Amino acid sequence: MPMLIEKPTVVAAAGNMPKRIEEYVGRVNSATEHVSVARMVSPPGWVEPGQRPDFEEITVVLRGALRVEHESGVFEVRAGQAVITRRGEWVRYSSPDPAGAEYVAVCIPAFSPATVHRDA
Repeated sequence: MPMLIEKPTVVAAAGNMPKRIEEYVGRVNSATEHVSVARMVSPPGWVEPGQRPDFEEITVVLRGALRVEHESGVFEVRAGQAVITRRGEWVRYSSPDPAGAEYVAVCIPAFSPATVHRDA
């Protein structure tokens, strides 16, 4: 039977300043373990710790830009673009654009604080 998601659950975010995470599908909002879908809004200057997650993450930028640092370099993902990070890859996200960033993140399997493996 289809499941209506009436609204997202706002979950805590890591980083140097507040970022809004609205989980629509995932461990918190729908008790879904195989995938998570969340809308993120990060302010200009937001930076999160690096991570080496046990999940694949597909990120579609809707507004602004998301900087993606990885072991081989760095690039920016702008509105209308997407990035895929594979499980086990080191990555660090930030939003350097003066407007910040709005994006949708899909994690397979679903995001979990226990499997993100953030830098100390």
